[in-house]
Amino acid sequence: MTHPDNTSKDWNRDVARVAQEMTSRLRARGIEVYDSDSPDDVVQLVESVEEFERAVESRGGDLMMDEPPPRGAAQPDDPHFLLPTRAADESVSNYITRLKAATASVREHRPHP
Repeated sequence: MTHPDNTSKDWNRDVARVAQEMTSRLRARGIEVYDSDSPDDVVQLVESVEEFERAVESRGGDLMMDEPPPRGAAQPDDPHFLLPTRAADESVSNYITRLKAATASVREHRPHP
């Protein structure tokens, strides 16, 4: 039988592990994640970034061509397809609001021939 304290510790350890994996994925995409960001914040960031990427792909964008290497300079095929960066002092909710606006802009954008 598992002791209740052990179950809670295991769950917290699992949440921390998953949050760390998701944080690594975000950082690989060039998105800053801070120690003050909760695991829920990290999940919301991942979901919003993935929604942006789906919008880019649905409009014919190529994420490999439109995203710069981490810490690199961006020269995307189409600037509308560039994932917005998160400012050092920007809250998760403010960044997600900007990211959702960028996602809507991508969906409405008509590429130049």
